[in-house]
Formats: sequence, structure tokens, C-alpha cells
Amino acid sequence: MGRLKRKWMSALGVLVIGIGIAAGGETGMAKEKHKDIINVSHRGASGYAPEHTIISYNMGEKMHGDYIEVDLQMTKDGKLIAMHDEKLDRTTNGTGLVKDYTLEEVKKLDAGSWFNEKYPQYANTEYAGIQVPTLEEVFQTFGKNKKYYIETKSPEVYPGMEKELLRLVNKYDINKETLLVQSFSSASLLKMNELDPSIKLVQLLSYRTNAAITDAEIAEIKKYAIGVGPNYTYLNQEYVQKVVESGLEIHPYTVNDKETMKKLIDWGVTGMFTNFPDLLHEVKKGK
Repeated sequence: MGRLKRKWMSALGVLVIGIGIAAGGETGMAKEKHKDIINVSHRGASGYAPEHTIISYNMGEKMHGDYIEVDLQMTKDGKLIAMHDEKLDRTTNGTGLVKDYTLEEVKKLDAGSWFNEKYPQYANTEYAGIQVPTLEEVFQTFGKNKKYYIETKSPEVYPGMEKELLRLVNKYDINKETLLVQSFSSASLLKMNELDPSIKLVQLLSYRTNAAITDAEIAEIKKYAIGVGPNYTYLNQEYVQKVVESGLEIHPYTVNDKETMKKLIDWGVTGMFTNFPDLLHEVKKGK
């Protein structure tokens, strides 16, 4: 679309919204925009409960999260577990790298007490001693029709991670229509694409200054992915609209306050990650 035409179109959009507001409240278009936003429970409802635990994922469900987000690490004996860091130290009472421990050893760790200490306002005695779940246990608990948003973490550290992920997706007959697999590693996503082209992929991006994306970058990402996941901090409206106009989804992370949620929705994002899925649910309902 030429610059002049685009300007004309956006002016027309403003005019339409203006007329809608003048005619009495929010336009149907703006309402629709709110309704269709994907609400991704970031590490579960991790603002309220220990991240990447069955309790946290359950809470995300109850708070109207559309997707459970699961970060993957791999144990010494090749089992996929739900954990954000390569190291055990932050979210368990263990120390060292996940890859140096067997699943049996990881299962002995306490994955909840740290949360009670760090967030006393949300502490719960039930959190003490809860286990790190395997991806298999997550699938067994929530079933094949739950929406999963799975990240291959540090795939260069874990050869075969993508193959094992796909094996479990197939074993549990996970709905591939809704399944999303994300990674910062384009190599990992390309590997997933090679193993099963039907899996929908999202390219994670991290910006340390004002976000900008070229047409060439978008074209490259579109070869294998259906969307991008940038950190929201340095986003701007032009970036969001450029991505959406190209036909890609855009799911920024990690948005934890209502004002930012509203702003991003107004800019045109198609979803977002939040530690507080109940807040995004309220925003989507116009509260």
C-alpha cells in the first residue's frame, strides 16, 4: 500500500471511529478488537502462584486465560520439563543446570517455597513443596483440547528437544489447530517446521531500543511463522500496524497493567502475555 493511500486509509479509520463515538459510545469495531485479543497466561497465572506449576496453570484457566504458556528445559535423561531458566536456582531449592540432573532428581525439588518468600502478599502454604511438572504431566492434566503456547528454551543446549516435543504432541493428540510453538531461536523454529509443517510457529523478538522491523525481516519470518512475539517495552504503534498489515499475528510480552494492555489493544496487537490474566480479561470486557 502506498504511503499516501495508507495515510488516507488511517484518516478514514479515525473518521469512522470518530463517527462511532459521536453516535454513542464505542464502535463495534473497537469492541471486536478487544474481544479477539488472545490472553496468554504467562508461565500460568504467575503473578499469583509459583510459575510453571500445575497450580499456576490451573489458576490461569480460572482467570480466563486462553492459552497456557509452557517454557521447556530438558533433563539429563531427555525429559522435557516446564521451567523458564536453564538453572534450577531461581525457582527451586536446587542449584545448577537442569541438563545435569535426571528427572527423578528434579522431582525431589521444592518449586513453590521461593514464591512464598518473594511474594508474601500472595503466599499460600499449599505452594510449599510443589513439584516441577513435566510437559507430559501438563498434557495429561489439561488434555488434548486445551490451548498450549510452548517455548523451546535454549534449544542449542538440548539437541533433540523439538523431536521430543513433537512426539509428546502426537502421543497426546494435542490439537494442532490451536497449538503455538515459540522460540527466540529461528533455527529451532525451522527445525519444528521441517519435522511438522502443520505446527503454527511464533518468532520471539527482543528489543533494547525503539522497535523497528524491516520488510525483509517480515518476509523472512513469514516463511515459517504465523506471528511475532516482541517485548512490549519499546513497541510503537507504527511497528504494530506494520506487522499486522503484513498478515502476521503480534503477541507482545509481558504486560501486567491495564493501561498498557489498553494502549496495545488500541495499537492493534492480536494478543499478549500477562502474569495477571484476570486483568486482561477485565480489559477485554471493557472494565
